[in-house]
Amino acid sequence: MKYILVFILTPFLLFAQAKKDTIRVFYLGGQSNMQGYGYVKELPDSLNKKNKSVFIYQGNPVGDNDKTGGLGKWDVLQPGHGTGFASDGNSNTLSDRFGVELSFAKKLQELYPNQKLALIKYARNGSSIDSSGTAYFGAWEPDFKGKNQYDFFLKTVSVAMAAKDINDDGVEDVLIPSGIIWMQGESDSDKTEQVANQYYFNLKRLMELMRAAFRNNELPIVIGKISDSGDDSDGKVWRFGELVQYGQEKFAATEPNAAIVRTTSSYKYSDRYHYKSDGYIDLGKEFAKAVFLLNTKKTNSKLSN
Repeated sequence: MKYILVFILTPFLLFAQAKKDTIRVFYLGGQSNMQGYGYVKELPDSLNKKNKSVFIYQGNPVGDNDKTGGLGKWDVLQPGHGTGFASDGNSNTLSDRFGVELSFAKKLQELYPNQKLALIKYARNGSSIDSSGTAYFGAWEPDFKGKNQYDFFLKTVSVAMAAKDINDDGVEDVLIPSGIIWMQGESDSDKTEQVANQYYFNLKRLMELMRAAFRNNELPIVIGKISDSGDDSDGKVWRFGELVQYGQEKFAATEPNAAIVRTTSSYKYSDRYHYKSDGYIDLGKEFAKAVFLLNTKKTNSKLSN
């Protein structure tokens, strides 16, 4: 009788061992308006708490050639992943600021009610794609000599995606890349006219490489259109902002499975460069809706073929 019992239980044990959790993962990248300058104290109660159903891996954001760039660890999503966040790879240090991640995750949970979700974030204040004239803030240019923001992105993604159990629940996790969210371009619009004119080509190449890093050349990409506070003597903070905006619009119009969020033009600013807290909350929602539509469109397209 004992042998019969063992024979019956063994298949169930094997099934339990083989169980895996499939988790949709989204990447958040760019410069300061992606890193986040919203104040945690200004969050509504619905967002000012831990979201125990969503996990985040945020790479340590530093200037070029800093050995600590991209260090991080998986943790439950909560306020404090804005500017001032840091990580040494063993523990995360939260700040008093937030970015789009909180409202982005909450809206995604509404849109994907039956799916597990996770975020990977690496953004760096003041960073440009083009490396010309770059100093403290850093650049994303892939051919940069030395370690730069692109390298820190790669490190962040490789370590985050290699994790087998991001929530420590004892069940192996399979992370499915589901979108790139990109908010950047201000720094490229304040160098030279030539750099601003090159923005489309620089963005296109960088996004192609980012898709390759996630091993999906059709991965949905949503970019946020840069805006200008106008808080300058000539009414423009970004000298060549229109040229970068043109490049962003061209990218969204011509690249497959890409979209652009334009609501940034209506946001109010807390300083010359950064949105007020409610701007980041709205932007997170708009990013979530846009990437969901791209994923839905992609799924429907495959079903019809």
